[in-house]
Amino acid sequence: MRRYSSLLLMLLLISVNSQAAEAKRIVALAPHIVENLFTVGAGDLIVGTVDYADFPAQANKIPRIGGYNGIQLEKLLALKPDLVIAWQTGSKKIDLEKVEKLGIKVVYSEAKDINKVADELRLFGQLTGNVQQAEGAARAFTAQFNAIKGRYADTPSLKVFYQLWPEPMMTVNKNTWIHQLLTVCSVENAFANNATDYPQISIENVIKASPQVIIVPDEKTKKQVEMVDWYKWPEIPAVAYDQFITVNADLLHRYSTRVLDGVTDMCDKILASKAFYQAQVK
Repeated sequence: MRRYSSLLLMLLLISVNSQAAEAKRIVALAPHIVENLFTVGAGDLIVGTVDYADFPAQANKIPRIGGYNGIQLEKLLALKPDLVIAWQTGSKKIDLEKVEKLGIKVVYSEAKDINKVADELRLFGQLTGNVQQAEGAARAFTAQFNAIKGRYADTPSLKVFYQLWPEPMMTVNKNTWIHQLLTVCSVENAFANNATDYPQISIENVIKASPQVIIVPDEKTKKQVEMVDWYKWPEIPAVAYDQFITVNADLLHRYSTRVLDGVTDMCDKILASKAFYQAQVK
């Protein structure tokens, strides 16, 4: 009886300590972090976030404390968070170091590998106490992703140019998140072997690469962006055959479960281009 009571007390203490470790007030420093917290049922714990964190709709009501150009430390401290979840690529290192020095717990989102989105959901579930909902979301993500990969695995390949940004013109190499998504669609990334992850390139580089499809993400930005008039270069196969694809940047560029919607849309559009080129051969 005494051993049973001791065991019961020990389990109770573990439960109390576990609950005490769960975050109650979270500052999420990237749009995809906000999305993933909502996915695991912890959206109501977010007390502060950054610019462009606009999904789901409830996220628009969360106070903003900065963005890519930096966070306002005073605003962050006023929110009294017990956890900050950050994305190192999306936040200034010096800002994050200041937060850590103030004794606030900081956890980092990796946001590099599509195969690990499920792991991030599980992590967020553990941090917030929403373990079961996170596990369900993680399993659903993995199952859907495997189905998508199978759907496009045996389709013909095309050479594609992913125009990440028009001015200065940028694209992606094989080390990037976007390249992983292109791989799902079974295509050849025209700049996969570039030495830089996000290289700046010229029109001449694109002409030399001779892509059959040009993919243009519809990116939200506050900047004035000058679009490229590709029709000036009909020697590029994608231009000659009018094979341009527009994709949703919010779906494709964010490390969240919605990437599956984005990659499905992109792969379907690429598949249509593949059918077009096959028809040309006939």
